[in-house]
Amino acid sequence: MTDRRLSQAIAEGDGISVLVEVGSGDAARRAQQRGAEGVVVRGPHSMLGREVGVPLLAYGPAPDEAAESAAAAVVLAVPDDDAERLLGLAERCHELGLELVVRVRDDEELELVLEHLDPEIVLLSAERAEAEQAALDRLLELLPDVPAGKLAIAELADASRDDVEELERAGVDAVLVAGDVEALVGDGVPDV
Repeated sequence: MTDRRLSQAIAEGDGISVLVEVGSGDAARRAQQRGAEGVVVRGPHSMLGREVGVPLLAYGPAPDEAAESAAAAVVLAVPDDDAERLLGLAERCHELGLELVVRVRDDEELELVLEHLDPEIVLLSAERAEAEQAALDRLLELLPDVPAGKLAIAELADASRDDVEELERAGVDAVLVAGDVEALVGDGVPDV
């Protein structure tokens, strides 16, 4: 188990950090051994955060469920432009000692989040990419609107090593992937 915060794990390394989505303790340990700076789980995974030495980012569960799984941080999505509900969820995360990662899909959500919450970490999603627009291009389009001093994570499940290098050159701090971290980092963080 790690006591490090997700923001610390992302910010302290050289280059871009890789966060890997996993579904089991074995997968989490493999991801950590292969260079992941953090692991991501969707839904409740009881105690998984106690099984690895990198921060666990809970994606999807309520803050209380994330805390039970020993998560270091939790992803919150903007609930239908409902700033009041988002503030309530963020307050509960803070009460539980969870770091907050707010997922944004477009400029309007980013503006709402920055105006009402001002999180340290923003998760950029390509979910609202235009027809025929590549996910990578959509993420790069959202990035300039993230203020300096904030950590930006790009959600790109099927990222290639070239994608990771391009995200790093653009200034993204971390990438959330579902694939093999070793293929993305090789002998270490991509050198750009």
